[in-house]
Amino acid sequence: MSRYARQEVLVEVGPEGQARLGRAHALVVGAGGLGVPVLQYLAGAGVGRITLVDPDVVSVSNLHRQPLYAMADARRPKAVVAAERLAALNPECEVVPVAAPLDPANAAGLLAGVDVALDCADSFAAAYTLSDSCHAAGVPLISASALGLAGYAGGFCGGAPSLRAVFPDLPERAATCASAGVLGPVVGVMGALQAQMALAVLLGLAPSPLGQIVSFDAGRWRFGGFRFDAASEPAEGWAFLAPGDIAEADFTVDLRGVAEAPVPATPWARRLAVEDFGPGGPTPEPGQRAVLCCRSGLRSWRAAHRLSETWEGEIALVALGDMEDDG
Repeated sequence: MSRYARQEVLVEVGPEGQARLGRAHALVVGAGGLGVPVLQYLAGAGVGRITLVDPDVVSVSNLHRQPLYAMADARRPKAVVAAERLAALNPECEVVPVAAPLDPANAAGLLAGVDVALDCADSFAAAYTLSDSCHAAGVPLISASALGLAGYAGGFCGGAPSLRAVFPDLPERAATCASAGVLGPVVGVMGALQAQMALAVLLGLAPSPLGQIVSFDAGRWRFGGFRFDAASEPAEGWAFLAPGDIAEADFTVDLRGVAEAPVPATPWARRLAVEDFGPGGPTPEPGQRAVLCCRSGLRSWRAAHRLSETWEGEIALVALGDMEDDG
């Protein structure tokens, strides 16, 4: 019996649909709590090729929501370990591990030839960078987020509005799994939903998940959601910049404190706080690009809001990573 017999019998799949899955190429960014169920279900369904991007290593503190890994995998690259596990699950699925972060410098190249992209990184910078790149390339994007007892998954780009159209602004503050906690089954539900949305896109099922958000509240045992097909793209927004693309001519600001980051983003970066910007605050020279750096991109986003109130020039954001606390 074919390993795909139970899904090929579905009228929505059939032999033709299974062949489409076998020819498909998915980009999965993140091999953590969301990425684990995504990877298992896409590989199990027979998606022919998966490019997996994740810069992190397996951590024991994450195993409660990442059951693809074992204690013996601690400190090994997630992308490499996941590729090994998926090869054992389905040798017909080619998994290409990329043990590096997705950033604006490599996003377009990683999307080349991809049929669907999945944002499983739960990172502001990765989500907006991937959305911007998918929107420009016309590639469907399935993005999700989970925290505590709730989460959401949605289908963006590929003819639908982008992530920025639905979420044009970041929150003033944002918790992380490390600071606020999360239950494993919650991210499992959202990752499984991402996989279902991706398979629906690849199979061309109707109605399309593109333009749809589905929310899940495990505390109240409730699913919700809405369509956003008519959402308009924001007139302006600040793009993320790869750290390696910061130029010496830029007005570069490192928003991290010295205790947080003893080495600044660049030798010429100024050390400033978000609150330093605004009326009477520092501004770049005419024609100069403002480059605002922090760990996650959240402080850079807030500083950009304040700077834009008094300055109309180009602003770029840089997420430097490396720290566990929100940033």
